[in-house]
Amino acid sequence: MRLVTLVLGLVLVVPQVLAGDFRVGFVDSQRVLREAAPAQRALKKLQKEFEKREQELQRLSKQLQTSQETFEKNAVTMADSERRAKERELADTNRDFQRKKREYSEDLSVRQNEEMAQIIDRANRVIKQIAESEKYDLIVQDAVYWSSNIDITDKVIKNLADQPEKK
Repeated sequence: MRLVTLVLGLVLVVPQVLAGDFRVGFVDSQRVLREAAPAQRALKKLQKEFEKREQELQRLSKQLQTSQETFEKNAVTMADSERRAKERELADTNRDFQRKKREYSEDLSVRQNEEMAQIIDRANRVIKQIAESEKYDLIVQDAVYWSSNIDITDKVIKNLADQPEKK
């Protein structure tokens, strides 16, 4: 099936390429996601959105570390029952911290994916507009090799910055 698709694609493309009227463009989508104004705004938005939770995790981490150090200093002089109770308390606190850290990571990942999906969607619309207005036959994203002659990444980044954001 793939061979048939490839052959059919070549049959349709080769005559245009040989005729010299085939226009190809390339977009480095990783660069778009790094450099485009909407991507940078999304990054700042996410940092602001998750700032308090990150600070809380840092505070809990320091508190846990301090408690662990205090316990290690005083463990020798504690009674067995008191030491076991403190060990359980530290284990519970550590489990709670690990759970919060995992939830934070998962929530951040979900939000990053949501924001990136919106940017990719907008970038794809911009790429399509460029392709239609400048009469490209094919625009490729993420290739192993490309010539700077066909790279339209800068146009995409500029057009994304010029485009108003949907709320």
